[in-house]
Amino acid sequence: MLLLAMVTACTPAPPQPATMQVKTTGDGSIPKNETISLDDDQHAAIANLDPELLAAMRKAAADAKLKSVEFRVTSGWRSAEYQQRLLDEAVELYRSEEEARRWVHPPEKSAHVTGKAIDVGPTNADDWLIQHGSDYGLCQAYANEMWHFELLTTPGGQCPQPQSNAG
Repeated sequence: MLLLAMVTACTPAPPQPATMQVKTTGDGSIPKNETISLDDDQHAAIANLDPELLAAMRKAAADAKLKSVEFRVTSGWRSAEYQQRLLDEAVELYRSEEEARRWVHPPEKSAHVTGKAIDVGPTNADDWLIQHGSDYGLCQAYANEMWHFELLTTPGGQCPQPQSNAG
């Protein structure tokens, strides 16, 4: 038992992908029905976002604020473990992995795990981003998730048609 504890304590953490370096502790979770600011750099969900995505979101948020639209983050970067937990919860909710995957990718396919996706609210912020996001390179990725945005074009470019769902 003691030997197992010593081996466990000495086992190094798995390396992070070269494109992402975790800057703060936490799995990126934001409590249900809560949001955080794009400026909350101490929260893992913000601190571990792709820098280009974060910069585009902050620029869009500043411009939206001039129109009295405030962006709130409901989800950003997520650890692989947290993403798996979300998928497991969706499977339980929908009673089918196929249905769950329409809403939640497994960790190896999730743009949240790589820091390249962000979920935004409230609805007026989503509407504003759907209309103006391409000016910043931000596009709605899935038709069934009006809150999910990724950098899918160059600023001022045309967004691709959203995929029908995450599946």
